[in-house]
Amino acid sequence: MTGAVGFLLVAGSLQLVRADLDWQRATLSQYLLGPWGLLLRTTYCVLAATIVVLAVGLHAQLSARARSAAPLLLFCIGAVALAGVAIGDSWLPQAAPYFHHWFHHTCAITAFLCVTTGMVLQAWRFRLDDTWRRYFPLAATWSVACYALLWLHALWPPAGQGWVQKLLIALIVIAMWLGGWWLWRAGSGATVAARR
Repeated sequence: MTGAVGFLLVAGSLQLVRADLDWQRATLSQYLLGPWGLLLRTTYCVLAATIVVLAVGLHAQLSARARSAAPLLLFCIGAVALAGVAIGDSWLPQAAPYFHHWFHHTCAITAFLCVTTGMVLQAWRFRLDDTWRRYFPLAATWSVACYALLWLHALWPPAGQGWVQKLLIALIVIAMWLGGWWLWRAGSGATVAARR
């Protein structure tokens, strides 16, 4: 939850302090270079670690019937790809500009596809767990909306603006915060039950 909030605060603040970029047109990746770029790259890596922690936590918390390695694997691959975007943007633009362009886009596309697909699959698994079933409607609706927005952004030129990409990222990170909140509540409930 802290990693998600930290990312939203840093990424949101940069929309205000980076007067050299048009927040409506510039993608969030453009903020990785230039002033405050190191802070955002670091925050990307923290978010990547957050995704892994959340994925492992959800996998451990769900009942054996509801567990699946697919969401866990997709989240972890997406997290590695997200970290790849940040780490690659720290030195590749100067060292290998042509390779950087390919590497950045490959990692970004992989991160978006793996995380949104992982969200849909993880939400689908919630319905198989008695405790998590109550979260299924919101999780499924939210994750499918993120998945649809990703494809809308990618395939429909009017939705290709930077603000649409930022909206998608914000919705994904809010979903992560929500998943962390549910996980914390489930863990707290288990601790209280164990003490009784």
